[in-house]
Amino acid sequence: MAIGVFGTLPDAEAVAGTPTEMLEAASVFSKPLYWMFEMGQAALDPLRMLADAGRLYYRNPANPLAHTDFGRTLLAGFEMFERTTRRYGKPDWRIDHTTVGGTKVPVRIETVWEKPFCRLIHFERAFTRPPRRPQPRMLIVAPLSGHYATLLRGTVETLLPNHDIYITDWTDAREVPLSAGRFDLDDYIDYLIEIFHFLGGGVHALAVCQPAVPVLAAVSVMEAKGDPDVPASMVLMGGPIDTRESPTAVNDFAEARGLDWFRRNVVTTVPWPHPGVMRQVYPGFLQLHGFMSMNLERHLQAHADMFRHLVKGDGDSAARHREFYDEYLSVMDLPAEYYLQTLQAVFIDHALPKGSFTHRGEIVDPGAIRNVALLTVEGENDDISGVGQTRAAHTLCVNLPEDKRAHYLQPTVGHYGVFNGSRFRAEIAPRISDFVLSHNWPKKGHNQPAEPAKAEPEA
Repeated sequence: MAIGVFGTLPDAEAVAGTPTEMLEAASVFSKPLYWMFEMGQAALDPLRMLADAGRLYYRNPANPLAHTDFGRTLLAGFEMFERTTRRYGKPDWRIDHTTVGGTKVPVRIETVWEKPFCRLIHFERAFTRPPRRPQPRMLIVAPLSGHYATLLRGTVETLLPNHDIYITDWTDAREVPLSAGRFDLDDYIDYLIEIFHFLGGGVHALAVCQPAVPVLAAVSVMEAKGDPDVPASMVLMGGPIDTRESPTAVNDFAEARGLDWFRRNVVTTVPWPHPGVMRQVYPGFLQLHGFMSMNLERHLQAHADMFRHLVKGDGDSAARHREFYDEYLSVMDLPAEYYLQTLQAVFIDHALPKGSFTHRGEIVDPGAIRNVALLTVEGENDDISGVGQTRAAHTLCVNLPEDKRAHYLQPTVGHYGVFNGSRFRAEIAPRISDFVLSHNWPKKGHNQPAEPAKAEPEA
């Protein structure tokens, strides 16, 4: 998971109790980084304008040089320069229709719930007549770990024909004014509980990667209180429930660095003129450095290949490169409080599997979950959340009946393949849909409490 590329953090009580003092001390060395980055971006603006002009000149079919190797090489160079120095904005969803039962159905994307750090988006399908197949409501909880929710575009497109889809669209922290207050892991869990209340009982929650922990925590809190708006099921995919299982390089990195190093190097301050000026964040450009460095050779080779495709006029290959990197290079800033608290609880303390995870000072007990069905999904070659890390949720949910739980390990896929790509479409998504249908409540709030599971006798 990307959030573990940089990071460790202070004591959770210190984070919750004195965030301003802690973060001010943490960013003595890193605070100027964001301002220097903005200055660098501004300094490159004139060169990017020249590169754009060069692209227009050498792309013009009326220009004889546009049809020569020399012209195509210059055109490729201008485009590569512009793309590698650009700041990528939030991508569009580009979902305006889906196919349900062989019929093309228009899709309207609308915001149905909103708070400063998150919007809830609904992909509303305009049916001319109701489909025969049940269409369970599904809440996709997107990761708040660097990339925008649009990274799950393929996930949404695959599940949309058989489900009424909602998704959390997290807000870039640099766009949130300081007056909106702080946002940490406790707030994240509160947001999820509010969303479950807004949607009413019986929705199906699907958590991709990082949100597996807060989703499990939110459901645990709601079940402990007998909340009727708990989801009917939760699907946890490639999430770091217990990072002691098959630890990856990301997990090792999070534990190997000392607290002071990370405080000095990754927490910085949003500069003017962004709306979130002076907010403490883990900035997107540093996250992108972490993402790229994990597979640097592959990214360098991909860009070299694109240059050759442009010179040769291979438009299809170049278009696939643009589509992937337009999404991959679009990153947002994370609130520092959330980043620090998450790293402390999940990657350093392993609080959830150890039974010490808290929400608003109260211990979170997954053993309280008795009614919400659980499906865990992992990828055999996942190098972000290792095999067994997500399945650990079953060990924690000790009182969940066996007929309400399932696990699936997808062969030959890595982290990204758990929620996107051909294997997801052909093998994982159908299993999710079958599981959801088999645990779908007839109506909102129709939740029949299960009998508590009997404790196993000690050996």
